[in-house]
Amino acid sequence: MKICVTSTRDNLDSAVDPRFGRCPYFIIVDPDSLEFKAISNPNAEATGGAGIQSAQLVANEGAEAVVTGNVGPNAFQTLASLGIKVYPGAAGTVKEVIQQFKEGKFKETARPSAPGHFGTGGEKR
Repeated sequence: MKICVTSTRDNLDSAVDPRFGRCPYFIIVDPDSLEFKAISNPNAEATGGAGIQSAQLVANEGAEAVVTGNVGPNAFQTLASLGIKVYPGAAGTVKEVIQQFKEGKFKETARPSAPGHFGTGGEKR
């Protein structure tokens, strides 16, 4: 199984980024072996459609689950339609989050965890 963790940098010791569509990196990882691939997110600075495009990128990498801080409605809908499970509420390092995922500490969500355009700088927190 491959999972995708949103990240601020390109390694397992990086902090989890709280945004899905606009995170700087996606870490695609096998949680059992910890083999991973870091992908720079080309949608991080997109003016629109970042969530949808990021969801498609993650799907193309074969991820079956996304672990992130938050996911907006467009990204969530796209991920769900592609059969990718979403686990929000992640914080800490990518390595810590992978361990927590393996221990079953995240709950799959059935809805977005953030409003549209979350992470663009204009949202209220």
